[in-house]
Amino acid sequence: MIVEYIRYQLGDRDAAEFEAAYGRAAAFLAAAPECEAYELSRSTDEPSAYVLRITWTSAEEHLSKFRGGPHFAGFFAEIRPYVEAIEEMRHYAVVTGVTGDGGAVPSLYQWAGGADALERLTGVFYASVGEDDLIGPLFASMNPAHPRYVAMWLGEVLGGPARYSEERGGHADMVGHHLGKGITEAQRRRWVGRMMDAADEAGLPDDPEFRASLVGYLEWGTRMAVIYSAPGAEGSVDAPMPRWRWAVPPYRG
Repeated sequence: MIVEYIRYQLGDRDAAEFEAAYGRAAAFLAAAPECEAYELSRSTDEPSAYVLRITWTSAEEHLSKFRGGPHFAGFFAEIRPYVEAIEEMRHYAVVTGVTGDGGAVPSLYQWAGGADALERLTGVFYASVGEDDLIGPLFASMNPAHPRYVAMWLGEVLGGPARYSEERGGHADMVGHHLGKGITEAQRRRWVGRMMDAADEAGLPDDPEFRASLVGYLEWGTRMAVIYSAPGAEGSVDAPMPRWRWAVPPYRG
């Protein structure tokens, strides 16, 4: 882990426009597997001063994989007007300190049990989905490797290695598999329900925080699948891979 600090002095530039630009740029950071966390802070003593703090998996992955990857162009397009306002841009190695909960927070991928757990999940799900009269027809001509590919997708989305992007083509590939399918709301709901049943059978963690986070992604992802599968829908080759993080329970809100 490495921390990058970027310090801005806006001067008379519009602060609201700056914050809006970083709000848009943040979508590309969130989608990048090399980015673990980020926050933009504004000085209360000098309101024209800002600090962007980004936690990267390593300085090398930031400089090579992120800057040479699919998410950098969209990120940089948003922040380009403010490059001249940068006063400092450096990487720092953490020497000492604690996170807010006293330790490092594992990714959802790690908490789930990694690739093996997700392959168990998709294996259980697809072993019986063909018998479902509502959603079975969607998978009538399924590639035998499909369960493994879905496990790779989930792994990357939940904070694991970027294997789906590297081996399968990322977000654009997944969208392409849904175009023209005409998925209904009833099918979407059945898919989510059966996937959660499979999570139980596969022995994935059942603590409220993990399951709420997993359901949050499945709800979002399947609703996007319905949109992309509608008649006339077109895929977006530029959309970044989704990256899902822990849901915040009410007692931490």
